[in-house]
Amino acid sequence: MDSHNHSMDSHNHSGHGDMVSDFKKRFYVSLIVTIPIIVLTPMIQHWLGIADKLKFQNDAYLLFVLSSFVYFYGGWPFLKGFYNEIRSFKPGMMTLIAVAVSVAYIYSSVVVFGLKGDIFFWELATLIDIMLFGHWIEMRSVLGASKALEELAKLMPSDAHKLNADGSVIEIPLSELKINDKVIVKPGEKFPADGTVLEGDTSVDESMLTGESKPVSKSKDSEVIGGSVNGEGAVTVEIKKTGKDSFLSQVIELVKEAQESKSKTQDLANRAALWLTLAALISGVLTFFFWTAFTNQSFAFALERTVTVMVITCPHALGLAIPLVVAVSTALAATSGLLIRDRVAFEKARNISAVVFDKTGTLTEGKFGITDVIILNDSVNKEEMIKIAASIESFSEHPIAKAIAASAEEKYTVTEFKAITGKGAQGIIDGKLIKIVSPGYLKENNLEYQNEDIVRLFQQGKTIVFVLNGNSISGAIALADRIRKESKEAVDELRKMNIKTIMLTGDNNKVAERVAKETGLDEFFAEVLPQDKAKKIKEVQQRGLITAMTGDGVNDAPALAQADVGIAIGAGTDVAIETADIILIKSNPLDVVSVIKLSRATYRKMIQNLIWATGYNLFAIPLAAGVLYSFGILLSPALGAVLMSLSTVIVAINARLLKI
Repeated sequence: MDSHNHSMDSHNHSGHGDMVSDFKKRFYVSLIVTIPIIVLTPMIQHWLGIADKLKFQNDAYLLFVLSSFVYFYGGWPFLKGFYNEIRSFKPGMMTLIAVAVSVAYIYSSVVVFGLKGDIFFWELATLIDIMLFGHWIEMRSVLGASKALEELAKLMPSDAHKLNADGSVIEIPLSELKINDKVIVKPGEKFPADGTVLEGDTSVDESMLTGESKPVSKSKDSEVIGGSVNGEGAVTVEIKKTGKDSFLSQVIELVKEAQESKSKTQDLANRAALWLTLAALISGVLTFFFWTAFTNQSFAFALERTVTVMVITCPHALGLAIPLVVAVSTALAATSGLLIRDRVAFEKARNISAVVFDKTGTLTEGKFGITDVIILNDSVNKEEMIKIAASIESFSEHPIAKAIAASAEEKYTVTEFKAITGKGAQGIIDGKLIKIVSPGYLKENNLEYQNEDIVRLFQQGKTIVFVLNGNSISGAIALADRIRKESKEAVDELRKMNIKTIMLTGDNNKVAERVAKETGLDEFFAEVLPQDKAKKIKEVQQRGLITAMTGDGVNDAPALAQADVGIAIGAGTDVAIETADIILIKSNPLDVVSVIKLSRATYRKMIQNLIWATGYNLFAIPLAAGVLYSFGILLSPALGAVLMSLSTVIVAINARLLKI
């Protein structure tokens, strides 16, 4: 495993967490210091009619000291952001905030030390508070670096049972495993690396890695994948691939590539902020130029008009327009069982035109169950046959046997149980020899049956076992990965929204065709190797379709990362969950529909809020600049602040309305 990437990834993750707590701390400290600033502001004292009671000597200097603290401590992230934006020639929200607070701070400081004019310290402080709050909320809801690679690494066991030449077995850490080493893997353990079976028979659960729902039988010369789970038999394996060459490492690499290539969509608010920055700077310069060049007004008057324009343009509301909607929609999603990890991808979900579903564990339950019982001998009914089969299979460790055993609560007493290696099991019930066997056993023993229903079940790719009473065939039991009852409904809902539905599976063509037919999917890709799943998503994207991928296994991780929107089913693996942009806590495909609907509603609210947040500037800026001064109408900084606050309140209320 590439330890460098591993540590880099966890470093990114902790860095993101540090930034969130930094914004939170700065917000609370600045908010506490803002209270005395507001109380000491002459304009606010005048409004409240308490100026006489609170005035004291040198109060303006105390106001200056407190405001300087908020400006430098609370405003630091924005001043730093302003520097970075200017250096990269991309002015945006940080530039707008930094310019407004700096103009207000410098101007107010000059007023404290002698220039005639109003003090803007309270506006500066509240603006910094609101912006810190907005950024804190936003960053908390935005995904940090994905822990997918850490989770993938966790799939591997920590050590292996190495078989020495003299027959002794020693425990060694995975890092010491070399190619051609021989290891023993006991029932229920994970294979430590990719290799070939030298001796032993077992069935292996590869569903986490390959998406193949059916346990895969393994015997001498079979290949096994590191990270897959051994079934009922102990096997000796010769190691063929380790480290970077292993299947799991290649999956990790694919996830990394797809994550890095995902485009970073720029924030709507940042685009709006860029235009507002330009508008503010141009308006400010024009205002100052006009009042100094074309009128007899004093320099102080021109400067106050300019500062008023700059302060009013700064968007308290714009800073909250997006984060508040995000906070409400994230909370709303969480209470509905949808966890949003990447906001940009969630916003993109409104434009989804194709949803690609993994089969095993997503459209289906991911575990075997009885789907059909065929009676070939009238001496027993269906319930009786399941009870007989369940009684015999309850002694077996094979996954298919376990599925049959779980299907009946009451069981008969079985004596002389015996496993028929690779072919089934047998035992005696009420003095009769009962066998539960595979089609291979019938072939070997020249036992024949004529039944169209069984042929049809084979064609659907179902697993079939036969129940024998002595040597006569009583009937057949078909098993398959059962389709979730919500799958068809989800596909129907998506079709109504004009969204194409596709299935992607490692399972065989027959199984895929049956699931596609029963759920009503538009198309499917079957027998897709795990490393090719991301390629299939690319193919769908190349048709011009904005694609969501829904899956739950390790094998889905590269595809989830490649898709425009990756949606993980919460009951799936940690790896799928860590690679996804959105996680569905319940394993319910219908929640994919909810994600898209919520994304559309959230986007509508964002647009409405941006219109509100920037709209008031259209008439506030000209009034602040003094366009109607000749008519005796001049927007004071105080009234500008009220307008700005009103805009912020409207934005906040509108965000809350998303719940309705």
